[in-house]
Amino acid sequence: MISIITLISVILLMLGSFFFIAGSIGLNRLPDVYTRLHATTKCDTLGQSLILLGVMMYEGMTFTSLKILIIAGFLLIANPTGAHALAKGAYLSGVIPCENTEPDEYRDLCAEVDDDLAA
Repeated sequence: MISIITLISVILLMLGSFFFIAGSIGLNRLPDVYTRLHATTKCDTLGQSLILLGVMMYEGMTFTSLKILIIAGFLLIANPTGAHALAKGAYLSGVIPCENTEPDEYRDLCAEVDDDLAA
């Protein structure tokens, strides 16, 4: 007989795998670096968190589970921060968003900052 904890762990692992697959599809199908980065970052962060939570549930309340929880917390901070840095670096190096991207608010903000610095 399968225990409830094992069943919950399997469900969390499957959900995490689903989000990894969804992020991979987004990486292949979306038009530019910014939308690809958005899809992969969101899906990878959620997928990693769910998989680590599933491993924690399967392992039980041990010191290893505490280590996994600390790793998951670090990933929840590091993944979005890294994606933001990559997107900002791509924008500042001249990578143009796709034509379907409506307002480019960052361009307007950079223009205001440039005007303030010139004054």
